[in-house]
Amino acid sequence: MWFAKKITIYKKKSDKETWTKIKNLLKEAGFKGVRASHYPIESLNACGCGAKVDPRNFGANGHIDRDIYFVDVREEDSLRAKDLLSQHEINLVVESDPWGKFGRM
Repeated sequence: MWFAKKITIYKKKSDKETWTKIKNLLKEAGFKGVRASHYPIESLNACGCGAKVDPRNFGANGHIDRDIYFVDVREEDSLRAKDLLSQHEINLVVESDPWGKFGRM
């Protein structure tokens, strides 16, 4: 189980709600070996190296979600997971370039 091959069934930028739904549905269905996590899209914040305060988050709408959310399942469970999520009308997206056209310049 630890070294089982994993398939990414969901990977999208700034969509925490769908990621949470997927994570909860897979947990309720009893899937084992699911890896659901997120990571920041930017390695450096706008105001410099090591800065913990991003000035872009202090606008009218508050904190901006820039994380990339992903869900990995075991290869043998991938079809069953996709069927379960399609029954709940969740569109599985795997973005090949979540940074966008001008990201990581």
